[in-house]
Amino acid sequence: MPTELLFRADAYQSETTATVLSVNERGGIELDQTVFYATGGGQPGDAGLLVTADGREIAIGTTIYDPEDKSRILHVPLEGQAAPAVGDKVTARLDWERRLKRMRIHTALHLLSVALPYPVTGGAIGEGDGRLDFDIPEGGLDKAEIDEKLNELIGRNAAVTESWITDEELDANPGLVKTMSVKPPRGSGRVRLVRIDEIDLQPCGGTHVRNTAEIGKVAVTGIEKKGKQNRRVRIALA
Repeated sequence: MPTELLFRADAYQSETTATVLSVNERGGIELDQTVFYATGGGQPGDAGLLVTADGREIAIGTTIYDPEDKSRILHVPLEGQAAPAVGDKVTARLDWERRLKRMRIHTALHLLSVALPYPVTGGAIGEGDGRLDFDIPEGGLDKAEIDEKLNELIGRNAAVTESWITDEELDANPGLVKTMSVKPPRGSGRVRLVRIDEIDLQPCGGTHVRNTAEIGKVAVTGIEKKGKQNRRVRIALA
């Protein structure tokens, strides 16, 4: 039975009750449903707490997909934390401040891919910062110009929404995929699209804010040459 991914329906849901389905030999805790995002697509796994029925708190350091079954998610406790028993009821509670920063940056990176309309070769999301790598034939990127364009897009107060298409529909519209190295999550027969109203549309399995206004001001903090045609652009919440 796959883990129900509640963050796919509502990225703002910060906690849920759940049942412990299994605990593996390394202590990874599988729940029947979760609000925790598992590491993938350049976005780190969520941290937070699992709270047992008797009030015991189990600190979760990160969340990952089960290496042997990608339909299951494992909550990885910090070292020294005692795992709950299979069948226990727990409350899964996000480190919300950390998650929200990632949602803001992730949405800003979608806009960065509009400000710089080049193929994306990689990316990563950190704590209030992030970066995209672009396949750009020539250098000469202007940091101030990118900064201005990015913040202009953020300032449009555009709604961010999700919808779904089938794998076949995505195959028929390959131009939707901007990333060259990271492919959208597939395997369930359908793919999630993230739309920034009148600005951007691309497949993505990550978490985002509901409106670009929630991102706030962003600064372009660096541009690096990472190869003959590869440029890395870093941004951070200002």
